[in-house]
Amino acid sequence: MSRPQQITVLGATGSIGLSTLDVIARHPERYQVFALSGFTRLSELLALCIKHAPRFAVVPEVGAARNLQDDLHAAGLSTRVLVGEEGLCQVAADPEVDAVMAAIVGAAGLRPTLAAVEAGKKILLANKEALVMSGALFMQAVRKSGSVLLPIDSEHNAIFQCMPRDFARGLGAVGVRRILLTASGGPFRQTPMAELAHVSPEQACAHPNWSMGRKISVDSASMMNKGLELIEACWLFDAKPSQVEVVIHPQSVIHSLVDYIDGSVLAQLGNPDMRTPIANALAWPERIDSGVPPLDLFAVARLDFQAPDEERFPCLRLARQAAEAGNSAPAMLNAANEVAVAAFLDGRVRYPEIASIIEETLNLEPVVAVDDLEAVFTADAKARVLAEQWLSRHGR
Repeated sequence: MSRPQQITVLGATGSIGLSTLDVIARHPERYQVFALSGFTRLSELLALCIKHAPRFAVVPEVGAARNLQDDLHAAGLSTRVLVGEEGLCQVAADPEVDAVMAAIVGAAGLRPTLAAVEAGKKILLANKEALVMSGALFMQAVRKSGSVLLPIDSEHNAIFQCMPRDFARGLGAVGVRRILLTASGGPFRQTPMAELAHVSPEQACAHPNWSMGRKISVDSASMMNKGLELIEACWLFDAKPSQVEVVIHPQSVIHSLVDYIDGSVLAQLGNPDMRTPIANALAWPERIDSGVPPLDLFAVARLDFQAPDEERFPCLRLARQAAEAGNSAPAMLNAANEVAVAAFLDGRVRYPEIASIIEETLNLEPVVAVDDLEAVFTADAKARVLAEQWLSRHGR
């Protein structure tokens, strides 16, 4: 290897970003941080810049950029601070960048991730919303640019590892019958239904197996996260929604499975630690040490499975319906969910109302074709308005 690969980490202060930087730091001969971005945790971004000395850092607004630039100069660093979406797109598409970790949560990650795709970068995709919102356009851009797209979600990375190398020929052509997408069931898997109206954001964020940000933790509790992953899996592996089955697996040891027509079922197992899929994608097609300890099957002792209850998890039903409808429906689903989850985390709505907001939004706005990115953002904006109107009507 002539030089270390240059890595841009979008969303560096989140759990995925921090895990990525941990793996990178274990292999300084292979990887070097080119750029980091942060949104609200700017003191943490400063500490990461001091530790990793990136060429660039990106923050959301001018005042924050000025303060960070002053702090970096005081620390003796030459890191240049950029601002906003334009800065994110610049560090994602820079000619010197080899790979981009796309870990910005939500719709905000779409444009910079697409900028990296259009520049032909190796994409480590942790921002599932990019595919949920604009799946057809996104995959078309990947094919046109020749970008390498590698999934980071533990489930999609597991499926990727269990698929044959030529899976792009189509599931039927490579003998795949089903994709089995595992889910832990989150913290409310066994909570009495009558108690769900009274659960708190803190309870929803207390995931039994994974350490994640607050938004994705709530999505995991509602299983909207699994619904978004179902949509993402359809785009990544050219599958129909009917070919993707969700399986609740509370131990989070089997990260997903692929069922072949000859009766074989291949599974990827590992400790619930995001450094495993990150290291797999960073080094693909090679393998490197991730820092994750070996899986102790004797300590695990048992593996349980059950079908998801869509009465308990209505968000999963809504996501599957959006996947089947296609076009603008997934973008509207995602937007309404972002508004609803933010309101829940702010204490403005109860947990079951997350699904109510999403369902009403989807029922009020017709599904339309999305032929370009502006159509995607138009659908996103309309859904946000409708979700906010729900909040206003209900005095929230």
